[in-house]
Amino acid sequence: MTLRIDLNSDLGEHYGAWRMGDDTAMLDIVTSANVACGFHAGDPRSILETLRFAAERGVAVGAHVAYPDLVGFGRRPMKLSREELRADVIYQIGALQALARTVGTDVSYVKPHGALYNSIAFDEAEADAVITAIREVNPDLALVCLAASPQVEQTEASGLRAISEAFADRAYEPSGALVSRREPGAVLHDPVEVAQRMLGLVQSGTLTARDGSTVAVRADSICVHGDSPAAVEMAVAVRAELVGAGVEITSFTHAEAA
Repeated sequence: MTLRIDLNSDLGEHYGAWRMGDDTAMLDIVTSANVACGFHAGDPRSILETLRFAAERGVAVGAHVAYPDLVGFGRRPMKLSREELRADVIYQIGALQALARTVGTDVSYVKPHGALYNSIAFDEAEADAVITAIREVNPDLALVCLAASPQVEQTEASGLRAISEAFADRAYEPSGALVSRREPGAVLHDPVEVAQRMLGLVQSGTLTARDGSTVAVRADSICVHGDSPAAVEMAVAVRAELVGAGVEITSFTHAEAA
């Protein structure tokens, strides 16, 4: 049986003269692009450019929705009302859909960003607001969830397709949660170590938590953050390690179609 995995990255995060990551290089490596929608990063022109590059390469596109937090890059927790969060998610998906269609592609999934992603992984009420928004826009959209979190089951129970995600460059708690970026060692930097770690994940469905324990992490997709200093080098190393071991790299959207 051939092992398969999707590689994704957070892209479209340039803002005016401020450049974040190397989208063109990453789009030659990954199979899914989580494209910013303007709330945590991204301006319309740069988002459109990233979408065009993704369309040219046949890379699947997802809406990388976030709290309205440009200053904090969407990584600061916020307490929004249910209706505000629902409206924000609908707005962001709709904006990205319109831009995507002008370059011949479409939005096929949603992946929350930063603080919103971490919050809805364990906050049932907040997750429900996001799930409701997605269902109202298009119930065929998949939702990317933190692997092994309660959100996976909640998403599936709602009727949406849940995509379980692991992070190549992040450390894990024994609970399966990501180590807070405020903690030392939360972000991993060695491409060789990260690549070997991800091959182990795909083959065994487990990762080593920061206390040395083993945590079960069944993943449909692996994220390599596009804004880390060695993002491209790390993504190249992860892909090469997986392909070298016979793992098929394909978008979860393509796998579903097959």
